[in-house]
Amino acid sequence: MADWNRKQRKGMEWRHVENKKLVYTVYFVLRLSVVLMLVAQFFNQNYENMLLCVLTLVLFTLPSLFERRLHIDLPDTLEIIILLFIYSAEILGEISDYYIQFPYWDTMLHTMNGFLCAAIGFALVDILNREESVSLHLSPFFMAVTAFCFSMTIGVLWEFFEFSMDQFLLFDMQKDTVLHTISTVNLDPDNGTTAVVVQGIQDVILVLADGTQMPLGLGGYLDVGIVDTMKDLFVNFIGAVVFSTIGYFYVKGRGKGNFATRFIPRFQRRPASPDRPQPGHRPGKRPSGKA
Repeated sequence: MADWNRKQRKGMEWRHVENKKLVYTVYFVLRLSVVLMLVAQFFNQNYENMLLCVLTLVLFTLPSLFERRLHIDLPDTLEIIILLFIYSAEILGEISDYYIQFPYWDTMLHTMNGFLCAAIGFALVDILNREESVSLHLSPFFMAVTAFCFSMTIGVLWEFFEFSMDQFLLFDMQKDTVLHTISTVNLDPDNGTTAVVVQGIQDVILVLADGTQMPLGLGGYLDVGIVDTMKDLFVNFIGAVVFSTIGYFYVKGRGKGNFATRFIPRFQRRPASPDRPQPGHRPGKRPSGKA
């Protein structure tokens, strides 16, 4: 019995390896790049970036870990995008300063995050819908809505995390935005609720506690985080809507089409052993022979 299970497990793992050659190639190249970056940061004595490299290596192991622990199969396209997403966010974005060099780098990643999280949320509902032991059967529309809500929840929680890091550790994860026009009730001369519009702002001068004046020279008013946060949530919304729509038509068409299947994880059932009957089989009862 134990030998049979071992052989079955090895057979499944070998087939899994054969189907994941491209994923493993991408994983190896990215991992090698991170290790080289880790060595370079060590010689540069940049220990914060070294921690980012170690974190990236740990995050790289999560997709395969989830596959083994949760018995799910991540499509190759989804797994490669997840690996590239981690690399783009941590190595290119933080260490290589892509967030500063390319203004839309953060926007692209948040849009991709909304798309991927919607795919994961859709897969969770789809797995429960297919599981006979779970009394959950949602229509395609509500599956799409659930995937959308799941994606937006992840996006909001991430913004909570960024805000917490900025408030308590004085990071700048919620990047500031330079504005030339603002509207605020704080400038209402009657101390009421009438918004006063200020246009053509060229600079802001900071007055420190000791009276020192510090012109920022940014060419406008410095918005602290709110524009960046709302922009991130909006592009997350776009990514979530796009995949939720794709998922809706995927289920509506009874699983037809290859595009959605490239992003939806599937549940892997363990092979039944010779001594363990298949679900629904009653001992002593012969099969009816009906299809």
